[in-house]
Formats: sequence, structure tokens, C-alpha cells
Amino acid sequence: MQAGIKWVILQQKVLRLPYFCAAMRVYRELESLPEFRNAVVTIGTFDGVHQGHKQIIAQLREEAARIGGETVIITFHPHPRKIVSSVPGDIRLLNTPEEKIALLEAAGVDHLVVVPFDHHFSNQSAEDYITEFLYRYFKPHTVIIGYDHRFGKGREGNYQLLEQFGASLGFLVKEIPEALCNEITVSSTRIRHAIAASDIETANAFLGYPYFFEGTVVKGNQLGRTIGYPTANLHVAAEDKLIPGNGVYVVHAIVNDQQYSGMMNIGVRPTVDGKKRVIEVNIFDFSADIYDQTLKVRVLHHLRGEVKFNGLDELKNQLALDRQRSLDFLAGA
Repeated sequence: MQAGIKWVILQQKVLRLPYFCAAMRVYRELESLPEFRNAVVTIGTFDGVHQGHKQIIAQLREEAARIGGETVIITFHPHPRKIVSSVPGDIRLLNTPEEKIALLEAAGVDHLVVVPFDHHFSNQSAEDYITEFLYRYFKPHTVIIGYDHRFGKGREGNYQLLEQFGASLGFLVKEIPEALCNEITVSSTRIRHAIAASDIETANAFLGYPYFFEGTVVKGNQLGRTIGYPTANLHVAAEDKLIPGNGVYVVHAIVNDQQYSGMMNIGVRPTVDGKKRVIEVNIFDFSADIYDQTLKVRVLHHLRGEVKFNGLDELKNQLALDRQRSLDFLAGA
């Protein structure tokens, strides 16, 4: 690893770096890329854009500032595992492409290049990956990459090969050390497992922000309004988006750019013999008609698991307790 990288104080610098003001530019076609100015490049999926990822972004920005360059993140769509995995259907992601773009822009990235990932791309040799993709389109000044980064057909390319080509083509290669790479991998895994297990507090701590998703408000069976707790039923169109495990949560609901407090139930509603998994949000002190509109949910706290009650009266009593506990949590947040 080159001496110019001060990894030992990186975490402190993450906290002090201001948000970038200019809008991030997003590219989806390689032929449309501009001529970058002293591009400082890294490559990865950046799913979740969590605390570990932000350390890499901070390093990109520091290096770019040092040489008067621009930060460039290369990511892929669809997720590479959907192309090369033997079981692609089990992939659940923390971010949709649009969510990732917004998070990376907020983190201060200058340019995001979303590369279409297909079998042709995955089957190019490691040498072609470097010369015909990375060097041809990006002309990097510096590539900052994980010590264990693999690329090209059969994952034959590695850090050492990239370093060799960099020496001949005229770009620097700097290493993201093993400790940070492992932290990112562990964090991503823990976040996914925590969300699936309803441990939203752990997930949010690793993310550095409340986990969120959005859906379209659709008609349900309208049972909630009959017991005084009307809900917005959500249809989440993003099939790969990871939805929290069944249970009741404290949430913020965002409708038409306005934020409201509320509580959310995810599950099959066993009290009314439900069969289909649903997402229902009870927005506090809200009565507007929002059918067919988009509702964004920020998941703040897990209240309890899914329970089958002995009738609607018992359910109604529990919902009153859930609402009060939600308000208490929000008051202390």
C-alpha cells in the first residue's frame, strides 16, 4: 500500500468531511462518458452505501482533492450475482438503483457510472477488463481497490495484475486494506441478516441511517378503518428489495414530501386468517386519500413480532398499546 494513504485516521475524517454541493453526474452508457479530470476510481456494488462504504468514499474524495481530480464510482446493474450465480433468485438488495444513486450523491461522489452487467461483460479476460474497459473509458489517475478484488472471466484478475498494468499504462493503484474490506463484507451481511430478522436497530446502526423502502398505496380489505386504525397498504414493485421481517415497527411515512409518524405491520395477519404477506402503514393523525400514490417508509424501531389475537377486540386493544409505544419512542428519539 502506498504511503500517501492515511488509513489509520480515516474514520475520523469521514465525520469531518462536508457534504458535496454539486449534483453527481450519472452515466449508463460507456460511450457517453466524458474525459474525466484526474479520475480517482473505485469499483463495487455499494449496496446500502453503509458506514464502511463511506470510509472508501471519504478516501476517494481525499485523494481527488490532493491531486485536483474527480471521484468516480463504477457499479453494475443488474447485480453481478444475478448473472453469474447458480441461484440468482435469492438475491435481496438493500437499495434499488435509484436509492443507491441518491445515497452516493449525498455522500459527495462526483460521477457514478452504472455499467450494464451481462454474460459478455463477465466473460472478458482480466487483461481486456483492464485495457478495454477500465483504461479505455476512464483513463484513471488512481484506482483505489480492495486487496482481494477479483475481476475478469473466472475471477482471474487480481490486485497484482492491475498494479502491473497500471505501471505500463500510467495509473496508480492503491489498496483498500484487508481490515476495511472485511468490515464492509461483515457489515453488509449483518445488515441484511438483521433486517430479515426484524433487528432494525442493528441494521440502522451499521447503515448510519434508517432503513427505508417505498411502495404504491393500493386498496386492501379496509378492515383497519373499521376498528379505528386505517392503514395504507403498500405494493413494493422492486422485487429484489429486502423487506424487513414480519412484525410491527415504528416508522416515519413520507407522502408528497411531508413526513408523518406512524406504525407499520408486515405479515400475514393471522388474526383475520390472512394468507398473503402484506405491508400496512397506520399514519398517525392523517386522513387524506393517497391511493395510487408513492409512500416512503423509514423504519425506526421494532415493537413486537406478529401475533394471532383472539378476535378483533383484542387486536384493537393491542393496536392502542402499539400506538402509545410508538409515540413514546418517537418522543424520546
